[in-house]
Amino acid sequence: MNANPSRQPHPAEWTETQSLLPSAERDLPAGRHQFHKEQMMAQIHEDLRTATATATATRGTPVKRPNPFLRRTILLPAMAFALAGAVVGGLALTAAGGGADDGKTALATGPALTTRIGTADAKGAPRLLDRISLAAATTSAPTPHQGQYVYIASKVASTYYREDGDDSKVVSDQLHSRQVWSSLDGKDGWLIEAGQTSDKGITLASKVAPAGAYNTLAALPTDPDTLLQRIYRESNAHRDAEVPRDQAAFVAIGDLLTESYPPAELGAALYKAAAKIPGVVAVDDAADATGRHGVAIARENPADGERTEWIFDKKTLQFLGERTVVVKTVTGSHFKVGTVTFTSAITERGIVDANKQLPGQAS
Repeated sequence: MNANPSRQPHPAEWTETQSLLPSAERDLPAGRHQFHKEQMMAQIHEDLRTATATATATRGTPVKRPNPFLRRTILLPAMAFALAGAVVGGLALTAAGGGADDGKTALATGPALTTRIGTADAKGAPRLLDRISLAAATTSAPTPHQGQYVYIASKVASTYYREDGDDSKVVSDQLHSRQVWSSLDGKDGWLIEAGQTSDKGITLASKVAPAGAYNTLAALPTDPDTLLQRIYRESNAHRDAEVPRDQAAFVAIGDLLTESYPPAELGAALYKAAAKIPGVVAVDDAADATGRHGVAIARENPADGERTEWIFDKKTLQFLGERTVVVKTVTGSHFKVGTVTFTSAITERGIVDANKQLPGQAS
């Protein structure tokens, strides 16, 4: 993905890229489909929102409709986030000064996020992805060394179907800030997310390397065909039955690109690989969570009528963020066409010398 010292970033979903990592995590429990997509380190964003929604369900919290594609990594089972120091699927979350159950967790109560749906162009996707790949390959990015951390700041928001007795409606949480630090192996880090963690944040610790960890990304093949074959193999092995094979592969690539800092050569290869997936389209206009407009590379999930969009600056082709938009009415869905079920915008991205250190800050 295009490196951006002052910005860069989920939901799509992937119950897939596990074996792109040197680990052996298992698929999520059956109840995971009730919650929104999140990611650990590179994807823990959605994981925490999912856990928070579940942990407060008895208080009338928003309940996400069944979603056939949850992001791969580690989605937290019910109540996991509320337990300081709990270890789930190899991921430990330890609150510093309070966690999701300390009374500070914000419930989604705002009006549903909506947007204008951009026009999709299947023929334009290969050409746009070729340009994006070239821009990514020529972007100058620092090469981190052992002991350093990847830092990513973003703005995010999600939409849910909220059930509270007889009062059921679609609501969105407020656009809020998120800061993630991740060691190069992805096994150590820190998260601060407004309304989801305490002001001081929580420790992130994993026994296995997440898919978005820098070292994991750096070890992936950079030949587009070889890379795509591997993505198809791994995503197919871990995906839900309802998830189309091509959609799982598209989401898997998105998960390797968002809230992470892939080496320039790998970023370019991932875009070239995405161009080979059937159903991928170019979108003439899309806006990230902060309202920055750009062009997008997207793919619609026919099962739920939602389109996952990777958004890029129209001139520089720098990655701006990601969103998921309802583009088709599906029987049983509570979401209208034009609803934004997830939106993100990367505001800063960089390499720092220590956990919790900010870019430009002295060690």
